[in-house]
Amino acid sequence: MMLGKIHLLQGDLEKAIETYKKAVEFSPENTDLLTTLGLLYLQLGVYQKAFEHLGNALTYDPANYKAILAAGSMMQTHGDFDVALTKYRVVACAIPESPPLWNNIGMCFFGKKKYVAAISCLKRANYLAPFDWKILYNLGLVHLTMQQYASAFHFLSAAINFQPKMGELYMLLAVALTNLEDIENAKRAYAEAVRLDKCNPLVNLNYAVLLYNQGEKKGALAQYQEMEKKVSFLKDNSPLEFDSEMVEMAQKLGAALQVGEALVWTKPVKDPKSKQRTNSASKSAAPLQPLGSNQALGQAMSSAAAYRKLPSGAVGAQLTKPPSLPLEPEPEPTVEASPKEASEQKKEK
Repeated sequence: MMLGKIHLLQGDLEKAIETYKKAVEFSPENTDLLTTLGLLYLQLGVYQKAFEHLGNALTYDPANYKAILAAGSMMQTHGDFDVALTKYRVVACAIPESPPLWNNIGMCFFGKKKYVAAISCLKRANYLAPFDWKILYNLGLVHLTMQQYASAFHFLSAAINFQPKMGELYMLLAVALTNLEDIENAKRAYAEAVRLDKCNPLVNLNYAVLLYNQGEKKGALAQYQEMEKKVSFLKDNSPLEFDSEMVEMAQKLGAALQVGEALVWTKPVKDPKSKQRTNSASKSAAPLQPLGSNQALGQAMSSAAAYRKLPSGAVGAQLTKPPSLPLEPEPEPTVEASPKEASEQKKEK
């Protein structure tokens, strides 16, 4: 176990998994080993093996709260919010003061579109872990969905202070600033998001919509072309499909800019985080002849638990899985969220 922990500290998940697998061979009924191995597979997105090992752990110890929390997080990632909440209710009896637990409960309510309950749970998680940027991120996301832009700005700014290298946070901050009619700072936030995030086309799409609605067609065209490059790269290198609202918005913008005829899109997929990003783009377009400005930001969102998967459950900046937003349990007593997503997440506890 100590050797596995050393590999984890070094960030070498594959060696850590091999070490724990050998340990399980010698001690197949050790619930700590089984749970840790399940959590590692969960981080890598290998859900079948994660479910198998977590199930084995619960077979030997039905009250193992780490395994229950991880199983609930996995169900949440796949949209089974009611089942996940049932699991979390069991965990709440064992660890009522767990920030990851309340974060995940909050994002379950978010997925069920019960936003007031989501904010209540997330604020409890924030009270218990005030420096956890993943919880602040989720609070900002929920407030954006409810069109409470000043509150969203507050929580997203705090999250950026703890996670200044995440482009997705700057994009959401820009959406809030746009709706607060601070266009200059929104442009600065988008510029920083573009600089930091080299793989998410939604950043460029949102920025292009803002520039177009401000009459800056040259800048909008540059961002649109950059988005096309990212889309082509993702299409060639991953099986990821794009959200229907994102495709529609890109097509409208391409028509407005008189470009985009050859843009190749795959079949739309229901990606909560992607939808949210697209709606963000729509919201960003308020001032001039807007592109979809009347849509509510979180209209089509169910919770996210996987925009990107970090060992600790936050959302990430990659475009692999929906920005789950929930945080996922890590091998240790703490939990982390949802790239790839992670997502669309999320970057889950």
